[in-house]
Amino acid sequence: MYEHKFVKIELAAFTYKPKEDYHEIVYAHEKEGWELVQIFVPGIKQVGLPDVFELIFKRKIKE
Repeated sequence: MYEHKFVKIELAAFTYKPKEDYHEIVYAHEKEGWELVQIFVPGIKQVGLPDVFELIFKRKIKE
């Protein structure tokens, strides 16, 4: 059995670059036992570019 965690990363309005360092977010979660499963773009703005993306993590539930 697994538990999942979803972390949203907002993108800057005009550059569309992440507002946070997603590398650091992945490294920090790995240290806590989380595994990156997918990077998901939940929606697209009118101009065809996303305004957020989500990092999806999973880890085994300790029994």
